Amino acid sequence: MAGKHTKRGFIIREAREEDLAEMVGFLAKLALHVSGAPPHELKESERKRLLRTLHSSLDDPNKLLLVAESKNSALVGMGYVYIWRSQGIWEQSEAAEFKSGVIDDIWVEPDFRGLGILKALLRDLVNFAEEHHASELILEYSASNKEAKAAWTKLGFKPTGVRAAAFTSVVKQALAESQG
Repeated sequence: MAGKHTKRGFIIREAREEDLAEMVGFLAKLALHVSGAPPHELKESERKRLLRTLHSSLDDPNKLLLVAESKNSALVGMGYVYIWRSQGIWEQSEAAEFKSGVIDDIWVEPDFRGLGILKALLRDLVNFAEEHHASELILEYSASNKEAKAAWTKLGFKPTGVRAAAFTSVVKQALAESQG
């Protein structure tokens, strides 16, 4: 892991408990960026849930939370990866476990983009995944987020499927309407 300031003025380091509140703010900005919603405050219950989730990840040996810190010690980005284990789904002669590194969230503050922070975060996340014997990296981004698509494609990621989402109430209503 890096840990010292680069020529571009930032360091990548493991997150600490005192970073979590700001990281929740980054997650809120990421969600607003993806949804295109106007800025608004998180509900207190959601803020607490996110704090608990991030806090539980700090000591988990299969998860890594990173932050990017500027020369003046302000956090300017974050990255998060966890190791996901799955069994092969096709008939095999013996049991096989596959490991993937799931990049859950990466955020770089807009004023700090283009400085190499994304690549520096990703470099350390990839190293963590490799150290845990993950053979692939998985991430999700919104299909409407052209900036994310361009960045991830440039770094070698390719869409491998479609993930669809719906509220349970919508699916339930559609099922009810299709009966009969």
